[in-house]
Amino acid sequence: MTRKTAQDFDPEVLKLFDRYVHGQISRRGFLQGAQKFALAGVSAEALLLALSPNFAEAQQVPPDDARLQTRYQEFASPDGNGRLRAYIAQPTQRSGKLPTVLVVHENRGLNPHIEDITRRLALDGFIALAPDALFTLGGYPGEEDKAREQFQKLDQNKTRADFIAAARILEQWPDGNGKVGVVGFCYGGGIANFLATQLPQLAAAVPFYGAQPAATDVAKIKAPLLIHYAGNDERINAGWPAYEAALKEHKIGYEAHVYAGVQHGFNNDTTPRYDETAATLAWQRTIRFFNEKLRI
Repeated sequence: MTRKTAQDFDPEVLKLFDRYVHGQISRRGFLQGAQKFALAGVSAEALLLALSPNFAEAQQVPPDDARLQTRYQEFASPDGNGRLRAYIAQPTQRSGKLPTVLVVHENRGLNPHIEDITRRLALDGFIALAPDALFTLGGYPGEEDKAREQFQKLDQNKTRADFIAAARILEQWPDGNGKVGVVGFCYGGGIANFLATQLPQLAAAVPFYGAQPAATDVAKIKAPLLIHYAGNDERINAGWPAYEAALKEHKIGYEAHVYAGVQHGFNNDTTPRYDETAATLAWQRTIRFFNEKLRI
């Protein structure tokens, strides 16, 4: 079966789905709004199913790939939720100490897609660590709707402190070279921006379509930034002009790319919003950036 793309859906359906994914409308709200676009016997339920993630179809690196060492590990996070749990991937064969990357998920916790992203980074020669913000509520529940519901219950101040703790853990990682970068997607992109304002020692930050920090915090940023935006993402892009102006005002080093004609979430290859051309280019730029900024 040919994989569906964003072009297979009415733009208004995609907007409804984006609002649903980000908690602005309920499942019922999506179904009611999408019903008028359900044509040729395709129900609103079928539209939602078609737009939802297919993790198995998108997996690029198997969990048991012999080139990698992977595991889950718990760590202390005294300023956050007390404990955090993360998925860790690193190359089996390595020479010397490696750069490290903190991976921050979307607003559904540590799902199979983010674990796959973590393994992809490891294959490119990084030690990658991906915490699960939902660990304090029992962990990623295995179902996206439930994960979204759980996510809304988090104390975001404590959750952000957990991600700060994770970055500091990577700074001291035994096999790491002391250089830490962060990459985040959607919610995680916002966390990547946030961490750049909180950690002057951060060596690189790569937010994918993430919420921008307050302009008053931009002056605190010391890390170089590689920023990715989707062209068709009014909700997130509305904050970019002020962010860019503040970056320029404070002479913060940044590189920004807006990928024309693609949807929010274009890097996530589990859904039809994925755009292979834009995602491939953005990922190539991300690996190049991390190689430049994190390797000694």
